[in-house]
Amino acid sequence: MKKRKFGLVLSSVLAASAILGACGAKEEKPAKEKENENASSGESNKGEAFSVAMVTDVGGVDDKSFNQSAWEGVQAYGKEHNLKQGEGGIDYLQSKTDADYETNLNNLIRRNFDLVYGIGFMMADAVEAVAADNPEKHFALIDAEVKADNVVSVLFKEQEGAFLAGVAAAKMSKSGKIGFVGGVDIPVINRFQAGFVEGAKAVNPKIEIQSKYTGAFDKADLGKITANSMYSSGVDVIFHAAGATGNGVFSEAKERKKKDPNANVWVIGVDADQYEEGKVDDKTNVTLTSMLKGVNTAVVDISNKAKNGEFPGGKTLTYGLAEDGVKLADSRGAIPAEVQTVIDEYKEKIAKGEIKVPEKVKK
Repeated sequence: MKKRKFGLVLSSVLAASAILGACGAKEEKPAKEKENENASSGESNKGEAFSVAMVTDVGGVDDKSFNQSAWEGVQAYGKEHNLKQGEGGIDYLQSKTDADYETNLNNLIRRNFDLVYGIGFMMADAVEAVAADNPEKHFALIDAEVKADNVVSVLFKEQEGAFLAGVAAAKMSKSGKIGFVGGVDIPVINRFQAGFVEGAKAVNPKIEIQSKYTGAFDKADLGKITANSMYSSGVDVIFHAAGATGNGVFSEAKERKKKDPNANVWVIGVDADQYEEGKVDDKTNVTLTSMLKGVNTAVVDISNKAKNGEFPGGKTLTYGLAEDGVKLADSRGAIPAEVQTVIDEYKEKIAKGEIKVPEKVKK
């Protein structure tokens, strides 16, 4: 009887030990799975990494234009230094309204990113305020200037690249009517318009140019409505400088091209190469060219300078044709050789300083 009781007690103890052992043991995961977990948590970014992040304006990171180009620059920097997206590496925050700018900048500062970019003219006040509150942190502002030792301001001579877009538009127009669709009426967009008008008039003084500001960078519907009005009035080439609003210009052009494959309808993209945005089908595309703005190149350049202890705080860096900061994208054959020759001649003259392109439209 005693032996039977002892056996029952021993069995109970062994069973309890097994249960406790099962609860306390951790299941071993494959090495690859562990690696993926570490990367997603940002563990791979620890150590001597110089982290970089950015805040978009309301156009969003996938605007296929300005913000997207900046994010591509941040990603390129991250790839160069083997940084993952997340804490201690690279990242971005997207702004839905103007009220998000300061909040997002402060959020990235609290997360201890070494360099924070504010993307767009509209973010100037927010960058200035947050930089003043955080003098030990480094900031970069694209398309506007802030006078502070911990901020580098980055400007582009958009008017020079837009001049070439104007030459292309005027030479390719069959109707003698071209259009400019801008986003918000601010200095940087004024430079696009001024250059476009000057370039077009340089090759055709009688060209008719319609210009319209939509008042937004994130309203594709407004871009579409404006393009519809212009194309309906006889305009056959539209240059947009409107961020995500410009996506509506492409939508209108593609719809017209689908309806009438013989229609002479073109769009000139902005900031990034927007060839894919103009794709109607495998054989048809309404993108004549795009005025490239080297935001991505500038982001990589400044990020590396800051990483190497050469942060150009308190300075304004300006990129134009001479610095390869602006240019036209490959037209993929849409622009004939004789027209391209004319464009290249003007490009050389501007780069050499023989032609000074105004920043505002002449009254």
